[in-house]
Amino acid sequence: MKQGAIMMDRVCSTIRVYSVLVLCSLFLALNGCKDDVVTAGSSLLDDNDKIIVCSDTFSLSSNLAPCGSIITAPDSFLLGEIATDYGTVRAEVLTQLACPVGFQYPETAEVDSIYLYIYYRDWVGSSTTPMAINVYEIDRGVMEYNLTYTSDINIADYCSMDDSTLLVARQPLIIAGNKADSVYNSSTGTYQPMVRCRMSDDFAKRFFTMQAYVSQEEFNEFFKGLYITPTFGSATVLHITDVSMAVYYHFTYNRAGQDTTVTDMKGFYANAEVRGLNRIEYREKETLVNNLLADSAHYSYVIAPAGVYTRMQFPMLQIEQTIMQSLIYKDTVKRPYVNLAQLQVDVLNVYEGTGTDISRNDWLQPANYMLLIKEESVDRFFRKKELPADTVAILSSLTTGTDSLGNTIYYYTYDLNTLLTNQIRQEMNPDTLNMLLVPVTVETTTNASYGTTSVTSVRQSQVMSATKIRSAQNTDSPLSLKVVYSGF
Repeated sequence: MKQGAIMMDRVCSTIRVYSVLVLCSLFLALNGCKDDVVTAGSSLLDDNDKIIVCSDTFSLSSNLAPCGSIITAPDSFLLGEIATDYGTVRAEVLTQLACPVGFQYPETAEVDSIYLYIYYRDWVGSSTTPMAINVYEIDRGVMEYNLTYTSDINIADYCSMDDSTLLVARQPLIIAGNKADSVYNSSTGTYQPMVRCRMSDDFAKRFFTMQAYVSQEEFNEFFKGLYITPTFGSATVLHITDVSMAVYYHFTYNRAGQDTTVTDMKGFYANAEVRGLNRIEYREKETLVNNLLADSAHYSYVIAPAGVYTRMQFPMLQIEQTIMQSLIYKDTVKRPYVNLAQLQVDVLNVYEGTGTDISRNDWLQPANYMLLIKEESVDRFFRKKELPADTVAILSSLTTGTDSLGNTIYYYTYDLNTLLTNQIRQEMNPDTLNMLLVPVTVETTTNASYGTTSVTSVRQSQVMSATKIRSAQNTDSPLSLKVVYSGF
């Protein structure tokens, strides 16, 4: 046994390359052999034509990696506060509104009222516990459309939150499961929940007179946007899909010699043309991490958004040295290829029940997609909006299977062949290769002609999730990585 490597099934052999099919068949045969050395027709082959095929198994380790912040560029928002065993999460919204470039009110128009509409598709937490929000006008910094922002935004840089910036006439009271203000969608036959907030009359008059609709930039100067924050309640977080503000007004015009009054509405929308940000805060994150570390001998965690990652640690220098030493043949080192190295990460907290009688943590399900990415590449990957590459970041979806007893299991799987091949060929390898499990939101496109689906976007998840996994150093079932490799 080589020092530091757990050689659970060490196999080596030498063969001549006749076809890829023959090599693959040999790999299958090797997986069925234990502690054996096989030479296939070596007396008939030239030394230069021989290849070496081996397998080794290496033990891994894992630990928690607190996430300070994520890049916030949401196509939807979180709003609210919720306390769970994974920490108390508070989510706030900052958003601009799109300028109706070139719009003009009729000359005789007078404002009646302004309402803010907040649409949400669903929620995490309680459907019956009330929460309240306040809406402020952003009166300090302007959010720049082309800049990158993170979820630990300093609100004081954008909003003074004094009485003059408070926009709502009274705090809206929200009960997530109450559909009193919902909008019916006739095409789907469903209701979209909505929060309706009446803005103060003072703000309505002031906003109506500030008609700078020449460009978005000019509009942002006189109205920088909205800051929406929860004020009480710690049991619900809403998944916001749309935010809009409606100006209701009336005007008169002469029709057939008589004055006629008409009522109308103009909408201002938080759409893709303007900047929207989500501020995410975990209360007492240090305490949270310490609590989760208490059972690190058995479990690890990935909490989103902007909570905690799991760091997977690969003994890279040991893997390289073991492989390269095994590929020496008559004082020549063969060129290394990793042919089989698959990592399975077991998920332990999937809730399969139905109904409403579930604990507060059962609302927080595992992430649908999990990225395994080199820790040193995380910031660059998401800032530059890169796509998964087998040498840097590998994507996996939550998968369902069965174990040897027929029980349902859930896991993520990662094919590390290309990554390890590329890594062991580097001139210098670190003692430990650190990779993070990062929950992500994935967008795909389908080519109907070829029946293929490709990934078009990968972003750090801004959907609440909690993924409990088996730690690498689990005392009952420690995690190891079997590597089948060859040298040509």
